[in-house]
Amino acid sequence: MSLFKKIKTAFTRKELSETEIRAKQNYKEGLKKTRGSLLDKLQATFANYTEIDEALFEELEEIFIMADIGVTTVMDFIDQLKQTARESGVTDPKELQVLMVDKLFEIYVKGEFVNANLTLNKAGMTVILFVGVNGVGKTTTIAKVAHHLKSQGKSVMMAAGDTFRAGAIRQLEVWGERLDVPVVSLSENSDPSAVMFDAIQAAQKQGVDVLLCDTAGRLQNKVNLMNELEKIKRVIARAVPDAPHETLLVIDATTGQNGLSQAKTFMEVADVSGIVLTKLDGTAKGGIVLAIRNEIGTPIKFVGLGEKPEDLVHFDIEQYIYGLFADLFDE
Repeated sequence: MSLFKKIKTAFTRKELSETEIRAKQNYKEGLKKTRGSLLDKLQATFANYTEIDEALFEELEEIFIMADIGVTTVMDFIDQLKQTARESGVTDPKELQVLMVDKLFEIYVKGEFVNANLTLNKAGMTVILFVGVNGVGKTTTIAKVAHHLKSQGKSVMMAAGDTFRAGAIRQLEVWGERLDVPVVSLSENSDPSAVMFDAIQAAQKQGVDVLLCDTAGRLQNKVNLMNELEKIKRVIARAVPDAPHETLLVIDATTGQNGLSQAKTFMEVADVSGIVLTKLDGTAKGGIVLAIRNEIGTPIKFVGLGEKPEDLVHFDIEQYIYGLFADLFDE
């Protein structure tokens, strides 16, 4: 069964659970801007063609580039789409839409299982490090992950390691008060490693399950950034073996290809294990999900589909594909 048929069967059946219905609605609503822009253009294009030819593929290429999937990724996608259509003997543009959905899925999974779950330490406390430039929603994301973990019954603490900005420290403290999650902080311009040391001691003393660590987002260059992160990681690893268990890079989806450039820079200086893509609901260029996966290879762990803490959800490729083409699936 093709992925298109699998998603259509799974997401349009009547007996969906409450969790499945909520996830379906989250992705459908969260990707409304991208879907509106993408599907309108695709439907207008397919309506102009009665057969598949090179001109159709050229128009599709332009549409997907405009969705911020990225030139390299789109070219790979179109090449694979052409080849599959040729090998399958597909000549009807309507059938090409089904192949198109399947190929987008293949671009993301790359023939392997992609684990979007957080890696949690089964032998003790889990330490998760968050990195990213200022303005991407990193501090808010940490709070939302804290909310997510608390809803799973985990005890959580947050460390305000972005000591370059008093606003970031206070913001995390406010979130801590709102979520009833303890926050360890020092004064502005303190050594971030000292914050981590204090936070680990406090978390271990209180028997906390997960420690979430914020870091600065505005160091002057890659060398400074690398040195600071390495120092932080040394302090963490000294106290908690094999930590940090995750290093999550936070990217603002509305920045499009600039976000992809940020990801590549951070990949050079940090051992990033997963991506958190914020503000996906606020952009018409949600195709950045596929570009990140295809050009960087790091799995996306969470996506932001709204303002509320519960709107930060585990990334699910099938839900994402459904959200992109919901109107097509619901026909």
